[in-house]
Amino acid sequence: MTAIQPDPTARIRQLNDALRTTGRGGAVMLTSGVHALSVAERQAVLAAVRRFADFNADNDPHGEHDCATVQVGGQAIIWKIDYYDLDMAGHSPAPADAALTRRVMTIMLSAEF
Repeated sequence: MTAIQPDPTARIRQLNDALRTTGRGGAVMLTSGVHALSVAERQAVLAAVRRFADFNADNDPHGEHDCATVQVGGQAIIWKIDYYDLDMAGHSPAPADAALTRRVMTIMLSAEF
């Protein structure tokens, strides 16, 4: 009998959602543009990223919940999650495996992209 393998995309999505909504399971990096915002503006940006749930075929074609744009105070904010190997030297060999992957979410002003 063959064991049923879990869906790697579903696992990646679960890990990405955990990082995006709680800040756990990876690193969260703010670009210099986001860091230069006021404390209240940065808090609003982080809250908007945490609350984001409007994933669709246009902003999430692979179903990984790894990137989107949110509007905060009239500014477009982009957040993106990347998957690195444990040495942070290249791409993760298995993004669905938290033990082999370092996740980094970068939050930036769209003008910085």
